[in-house]
Amino acid sequence: MNPPSIVSTSLATEEFIVLSRERTAQLLDFSKLVDAIATAALEYDAGQIQSPERMVVPFGAGGVMLSMPATAHDIGIHKLVTVQPANKERQLPTIHGMVTVCDTETGKPICLLDGPEVTGRRTAAVTMLAIRTFLKKAPREILLIGTGVQARHHVQALYALYPQSKIWVRGRSETSSIAFCDRHQPLHSKLVPAKHSISDHVNVVITVTTSTQAIYNETALRDRLVIGVGAFTPEMAELGKTTLNGSAIFADDPASARHEAGDLIQADIDWSCVRSLAHALQSRIDESRPRVFKSVGTGAWDLAAARVALQAIQTKNLFKISIKGCSARQN
Repeated sequence: MNPPSIVSTSLATEEFIVLSRERTAQLLDFSKLVDAIATAALEYDAGQIQSPERMVVPFGAGGVMLSMPATAHDIGIHKLVTVQPANKERQLPTIHGMVTVCDTETGKPICLLDGPEVTGRRTAAVTMLAIRTFLKKAPREILLIGTGVQARHHVQALYALYPQSKIWVRGRSETSSIAFCDRHQPLHSKLVPAKHSISDHVNVVITVTTSTQAIYNETALRDRLVIGVGAFTPEMAELGKTTLNGSAIFADDPASARHEAGDLIQADIDWSCVRSLAHALQSRIDESRPRVFKSVGTGAWDLAAARVALQAIQTKNLFKISIKGCSARQN
């Protein structure tokens, strides 16, 4: 039996609202996101959320357009994202996008969320759920490999849920590592540029890069959780064979990982041994084995984020305050 809908009658009949990046971020509390994704993972596994593999089509010169729909008993969402690498030269973001949220019963669009902000925050929240699931205790020290936008979202999430943790940051160069730490010190005071060697106290490694070759290939350790986030195409890879072959492997969405998780594909891992996030949430974890968690993403996590946003909107009466008498208004 499905839980009651989070879309109230009044919310479903209100006018459409467009939420800015800043407002989208305000609505997506990390603690609530983690819980919502845990719930969505179980629903997705049980077939109660429909979330097909993302559709990728060429778009412009060297760009792509990504389509990710998902539906559940209460709402449906569609995330549409464009990626234009040439925008770097134009001093523009390379990624633009939006998440449209619709009421399942009427099909009526309810709101529009900022796509990159939803993606960044829900991806970091999936990582936080993996930490909560696979570690007995809060992490003491974390190695964060990468200094891009996704690294920033992870720093925000780690501060929200594990503020006492120390974060070692490793970029492409020492200069980029120092610059990232200096720039994001207001988000987390315990950011430190990583040394060449990895501290023995690091019990979580998080990779958030677009590398095409392994950037972490250390011997698998029982007390060190490794989370691969950045590689999402067959050509990309962050984790090497040494780490993967010595670990129990879990993925947020194993079906999509077979086609998108380049590090697992290139390592030619045994897919019959890859377990889902839902399996980990419902089973006893074998803590005698090192663990790797691979995150590739799915529209189900965007749907979970939309639920959190809608609950926050209803709590704050945002619709009544912001768009009464308007057909659509930016907030």
